[in-house]
Amino acid sequence: MAREYIVKFTDQTISGAVTVLFVNPPAGRVIELCEVQLNQRGTTTGEMVAVSLGFKASAYPTLTSATPEKTKSGDPSSYITGGTAGAAGTAGVLASAEGAGTFTEKIPDAFYNLQGYLWKRSERKRLIVAGADSLALAVKLRSTLSGTSNWSGSLIFAELDGG
Repeated sequence: MAREYIVKFTDQTISGAVTVLFVNPPAGRVIELCEVQLNQRGTTTGEMVAVSLGFKASAYPTLTSATPEKTKSGDPSSYITGGTAGAAGTAGVLASAEGAGTFTEKIPDAFYNLQGYLWKRSERKRLIVAGADSLALAVKLRSTLSGTSNWSGSLIFAELDGG
């Protein structure tokens, strides 16, 4: 069974259309996107939010480091660590600069901020990235938000090759 890990941020400010969640596998490793959640609290102002799930090529964004956390207490730590440069084998959140690498949108979507966003993999909706591909999994907001405060989000990924 694949081990699963979570990368997250809680009650943060999001400014602009940015990458909010990012995981880049190291060489020789494979990861699969399992679930993405985004939500905003403390507001009564509704707005539609455009979001994209996809692959990001180098040059990667500048991020806030986010070390993946275990979802099962008995599992070992992830082979991915927190990092700010988006390099292979790192994860981060809330880009302050996007980097010049191409973002390839795989799943375009939108949600109402007062209800939140939940995406789960299915048999036909699977995003898998191998370190050898020099790509990362990225969740990107495509629109500038009018309500920028109190955003939280998480990305659950599986390490398919067992580490």
